[in-house]
Amino acid sequence: MKTFYKVFLVLFILFVGINFYAIDWRAGFFDDENTKFIFSISSGILGIIVVYILHNWSKLAERK
Repeated sequence: MKTFYKVFLVLFILFVGINFYAIDWRAGFFDDENTKFIFSISSGILGIIVVYILHNWSKLAERK
């Protein structure tokens, strides 16, 4: 994995971890107060998926 992908992978994992820590679990997962954290977690997970897709595409380009 290239350094560029590793940097963004670490950043997305940190964002997801920080937002899991910030959720008020007693209020409920889908409470109005927690929706901003839910959206941030989902965008972080989407970013991780995109990083893996880009990494796999770069591996396919190297094979040719």
